[in-house]
Order: sequence, then C-alpha cells, then structure tokens
Amino acid sequence: MKLTAKTLFGLEKILSLELSSLGAVNIQAVNRAVMFEGDRYMLYKANYCLRTALSVLFQIAVFRIRSADDLYRRCLKIDWSSYLDSKTSFAVVPVVNSPLFNHTGFAGLRLKDAVADWFRAKTGNRPSVDTNNPDILINLHISNDLVTVSLDSSVIPLYKRGYRKEQGAAPMNEILAAGIVMNSGWDAQIPLIDPMCGSGTIPVEAALFASNIPPGRFRKSFGFQLWRDYDQELFKRMKEETESHIRPCMGMIFGSDISEEAVEKSRANIGSAGLSEMITLSVNDLRDLKSRSEAGVIIMNPPYGQRIRTDDSNDFYGMIGTVLKHGFPGYDAWIISSDKESLKHVGLKPSGKTILFNGALECLLVNYKLYQGSKKAG
Repeated sequence: MKLTAKTLFGLEKILSLELSSLGAVNIQAVNRAVMFEGDRYMLYKANYCLRTALSVLFQIAVFRIRSADDLYRRCLKIDWSSYLDSKTSFAVVPVVNSPLFNHTGFAGLRLKDAVADWFRAKTGNRPSVDTNNPDILINLHISNDLVTVSLDSSVIPLYKRGYRKEQGAAPMNEILAAGIVMNSGWDAQIPLIDPMCGSGTIPVEAALFASNIPPGRFRKSFGFQLWRDYDQELFKRMKEETESHIRPCMGMIFGSDISEEAVEKSRANIGSAGLSEMITLSVNDLRDLKSRSEAGVIIMNPPYGQRIRTDDSNDFYGMIGTVLKHGFPGYDAWIISSDKESLKHVGLKPSGKTILFNGALECLLVNYKLYQGSKKAG
C-alpha cells in the first residue's frame, strides 16, 4: 500500500520518526505530509498510534492529465467497486494547484461525476453524495498535471482524539501539542510543567506519549472500518498488540493556570482520558511557580496578543523571561507564540527556533536553555 500521512507544517520530521518506529518503509517527508508504504496492518496502526498525523490517505490511482475532461475520463477507468457500492455515501475533498482548473470545486465535481457515472453504467444505480457524514471520503490532489486519487482512511481528523470534554477560548490542536512534547526531547524521567495549561492539551498529550497510550484509543471509529475489505480481527489484534506496551508514568507532569475555570476544564479532559493519577493540577500564577528539581522541561502556550494590548503583552512576556531565568535554573523551556514582537521581550537567548502553525496562525516555537546564574541568559 502506498500511504500518505498528512500533518501540520513543521511536524514532518517528527511524523517521519513516528512512522519509522511503527515499522513503515520507504518513508519520504514532503510539505505538510509524509509518504510511506505498509500493509493493511500498518494502515490500521498508523491511524491508531500516530500522534502528529491529521489523516492517513491510501493511494488508489496516480496519472497525468491535459484537461478537466481528462480528469473525468481517467477517473472513469478506476474500478470503484473495489472501494464502495451504489448504496455507499461518499464525498470528495479536492486539493488543487493547477492551471488546468480555475476553481477547486470544479475538479472535485468532475471526480464525483465519474464515480456516479461509473456505477450508473455498471449497476443502473449511483451512490449518494453526503458532504456531512460520508461513508467513504475520497481525496483528490492535483499538482499541475499530476493527479493523485486516495481514500481517506481516517475521515474524522486524527487530532479529534475523543477525550476532550471541555474547550477553552483558544485550545491548542492536539497533534501540535504532541509534536511539541516529542520535539522537546522530554523522556518522562524529569518533570514536565505547563504553567498556562488552559484546557489541558499539553499535559494530556505528554501523558499519552509518556505512557505509550495510543491516541486512537479514545475514538469511536475510523474511516477504514466502512471499507469493503475491513478486517475486524486484524484491527482487534493490532489494538491488543499496541496496548500491551502501555506503561504508567507517575508524578512527572504538572499543569497549572491562573484561571480556576481553565484548571477545571483541564481536570475534566484529563479525567476523560483516564490520566488523573498521572497529572498534577493546580491554580497558580506563573509568578509564584518555582522549580521542582534540578532539571525539567517547561512548555507553555501564552496569549498571542490578540486579546491583550501590545504594551501589556511586552511586559507579560518580559515577566515570563524573568520567572524562567530566576525560578527554573537547569530547565529546558519551550514557548510557542505567534506574537513574534513580544517574544523578543522574554529577554533570554534562544537556543533554537522552529516555525509551526497553530490553526491559521504562523507561530515560533522558541527553546531556551536555562542555566544557573547569568550564563548565556539575559
């Protein structure tokens, strides 16, 4: 099987490492995605275990075209009965960057027409289009004249883990949180602290990672379970083998927030994920926090300046830098923010910067090595 795991910009390397650890082969990172190969077991495992993937696509056809009519004709040659029947509902997600199409929706419409006409010619009936809750989701990718047609084996995006009960004002995407935790190099042997935990996404994803709990464990379904070749026994065996590696991670993850309401939302989400014994929560102002050990990791997602004035934002980020410098010597700190101007006011020397996206916002993930005294700081 030729497969593609889609992800957020900047997480391609982490996702490649994840796929390698799962046993995927011929791994190739591209923009916002990683291409790889594997069997049906790998397809199921990728959906169930990948922490930094948005979805997993199964490639069913690749060809070149010269016109919109070419797209229709070539899609008519695909044996659609291998994937759905006239009673199956489907939808098409087009991603088009081609001078052959003035409108992305038109390319998707030509593929829909081809599927409908193929079934009408073979059976006299056609499957229905359901854009809200389709049985089968077809991904159409056109780059210049190159067309790739795939089935989305996830359908519901993989960042929708299934554990979230409460939502904050600006919750972090789950795969972004997981990617930051994995990128930090945290090994679950030292404390991990999120002092602005909001609805708890970073602590939850850290606990899932540290405990080897697959993020797909909380989901009710995956798209491939409605495929004609779905193997329920194989999926069950994959789940059992994967979950045999779960291990408890106790007493190393701490979340806090100045807002009591935010901490209660965190508590609800952490409880929903069954992680209450692994994560310690508290209502605390960042200014009052102190280190718990000689070494640790701090990950924080402070306000980005959209909801507070620039002057206040600069002072706020300056306070963050002061607290980190004096309160957490020996720690490794990671701050993600789209407020690049305010980040300059942290007042610490960055040891690394990575561009990531939180939703539509381009952000910087900045790493600070916090040394004793003023060495390389200030």
